[in-house]
Amino acid sequence: MIAAKTMAKTHATLGHGNVHLPGAHGSNQERLHRPVLVLNSSYEPINVCAARRALVLVLKGVAATEEHAASHVHSARQAMTVPSVIRLLEYRRIPLQARSLSRKNILMRDRYTCQYCLKTFSANELTLDHVMPRSRKGETTWENLVACCHLCNNRKGSRTPEEANMRLARAPRPFSLHTSRHLMRLLGKSDDQWRKYLFY
Repeated sequence: MIAAKTMAKTHATLGHGNVHLPGAHGSNQERLHRPVLVLNSSYEPINVCAARRALVLVLKGVAATEEHAASHVHSARQAMTVPSVIRLLEYRRIPLQARSLSRKNILMRDRYTCQYCLKTFSANELTLDHVMPRSRKGETTWENLVACCHLCNNRKGSRTPEEANMRLARAPRPFSLHTSRHLMRLLGKSDDQWRKYLFY
């Protein structure tokens, strides 16, 4: 497990700091949310982040762009090429334990797909569903939370999937390092620039 000091340094590295980017409006918004592969200084793939965060890391001198996407983001004064792959300039030790429980990580684990109707949505169009409802002492854990669209969430209500005659796509599990790498490979299948950094 990483020491607390190392963890704090890592979180600080991934923060936005005081760097200012073009406004996230219109086409900029879509481009700033596209996934970017993050490599350790050793070229080991360790994460996927949004293009906005990737640009911040590059502008702060924390990371270097290894591959560029075929798109730009524009501000009133400049245009910046959106990265597709970045590499941290200093090696970061990565903890082996599962990721922290959060809405973002649940949606990533479930690939932004409703676990009942199997349709893929944007993050704003999804909510989290307690498989065993909270009103029946269902816990807020990896094993009891799934991504769910609003329509399915309203249909299920305060019932179990069995009672609502709804079937889960898969049993929910913690977001492990294996899950994270599996997602990287899935995303990489549609991005030729990622493939040489991923193991198949």
